[in-house]
Amino acid sequence: MTGATLTPANRLLITFAVMLSAIMVLLDMTIANVALPHMMGALGVTSEQVTWVLTSYSMAEAIFIPLASYLALKFGVRKLLLFSVAGFVAMSALCGQADSLAEMVTFRIFQGAFGASVIPLSQSIMVQIYPPEERGKAMALFSVGILLGPILGPTVGGIITENMDWRWIFYVNVPIGLICLSLLYFFVKLDGRGKSKLDWPLVIGMTIGIGLLQMVLDRGNEEGWFESNFILFSAVISVVAWIFFIARSWITKGDVAPMWLLKDRNLAVSCLMMAGFSMGMFGITQLQPMMLEQLLHYPVEATGFAMAPRGLTSAIVLLVIARFMDRLDPRMLVAIGLGFNILGTYLMMQYSMNIDYYWVVMPSIVQGLGMGLVFAPLSQMAYRTLSHADTVGGAVIFNLCRTIGGSFGISIVNTYFTRTEQREWHALGADLTLTNPQLQQQAMMQHTTVTDPHFIAQISELLHQQSTLLAFVYTFGFIFVSYIVLLPLLTLFKFKKTQSVPKNVNIH
Repeated sequence: MTGATLTPANRLLITFAVMLSAIMVLLDMTIANVALPHMMGALGVTSEQVTWVLTSYSMAEAIFIPLASYLALKFGVRKLLLFSVAGFVAMSALCGQADSLAEMVTFRIFQGAFGASVIPLSQSIMVQIYPPEERGKAMALFSVGILLGPILGPTVGGIITENMDWRWIFYVNVPIGLICLSLLYFFVKLDGRGKSKLDWPLVIGMTIGIGLLQMVLDRGNEEGWFESNFILFSAVISVVAWIFFIARSWITKGDVAPMWLLKDRNLAVSCLMMAGFSMGMFGITQLQPMMLEQLLHYPVEATGFAMAPRGLTSAIVLLVIARFMDRLDPRMLVAIGLGFNILGTYLMMQYSMNIDYYWVVMPSIVQGLGMGLVFAPLSQMAYRTLSHADTVGGAVIFNLCRTIGGSFGISIVNTYFTRTEQREWHALGADLTLTNPQLQQQAMMQHTTVTDPHFIAQISELLHQQSTLLAFVYTFGFIFVSYIVLLPLLTLFKFKKTQSVPKNVNIH
């Protein structure tokens, strides 16, 4: 049976199965963020140590994503997907019962390793079960899961943590995972096995390069970047390893991390734009909860609900336009989507200490309108000129770029925010001297003096608020510019009519 001859009912069930699996895995990228303070007490660790719960997962996922193309050829798409989901569910249950940081980090590493193959495999399945003339619709539907997972993670995590127990952010994967396994077992019949060869030098180079890069990005800001010898050494080794594994992949044309597929211009441009867009998107989803909780003092659950409209709006937009995706120019959709994100980020640059809930949610809705219009068409263009046999490899590279781009975004945004906050604190505080007439007048209005400890504490708190607010606004401005820079890349796409799938290609 080919993708074109699948019945609508079977195609719908397969779509639901792979989307649910993808959402489950992507949710775990961010669901633990809001529960970290609760884990600290239960695991007996410091705020710095507990971040390894996040770092371990992201490192394992980034390292094992490139192996998905080789493993799919070796064991088949269906077997690998079932094994990955089953392993992810088992590790989720073990994470929920962990009593020490060592146990938690170990289980999170395995959880990330098992979950890494789920996203590229799910995306490649969507490409294969829909005929070329409906791939835009397929990518629109799949993008719903890609966007909902990480964006709704803090919301779901906040609700579970506040009303149940932090351990349930992991236990919740068990019933969902069992549903996924049942659907995948009965309805996904793709094989995809073929000749495969494991290039150990490439695997070692890739593991070192990606693993150390994730380490540098996750820990760099806390360690002072290149002021730390450990970060400097890791960065140098990572660069050397990356150069080696990319060059070897290009020369050998192997199945592991097939970087050589980037010779396809559409895939290369799509990956570049996806990495750039993920930097901004993950940067904003990292910044906004910090602003709401630390500056505006929103409770965790309220912060989660404030983040939700961005993901829900993007999902609604994708579901509405899915049927029209294949009739529209994907480049135009990406341009419109970037325009919405530019507008939404510009509105966030107008924030002040007096904003209400409307001003928090409204820019998120505007950005949500654009996110789906960027993700789905970029996914569509990535596979437009790839051969049918290269869809899994293309999905691996595309999702690796999304993951690495998101890691870069979070790291760059955190560093830019921290340094901007320090700069603005010093700039604003430079004029706050005892002889400042405005400061003296303010003290007189409060019937006190500039040397009164309560007045000094009040001014210090005001200085902290304003410098932090300016740091948020300027960092939103940085992301605003990064979105604009992506627009000219749309001219690099090679746009031509999609080719039909050969009639002799079987998908199961």
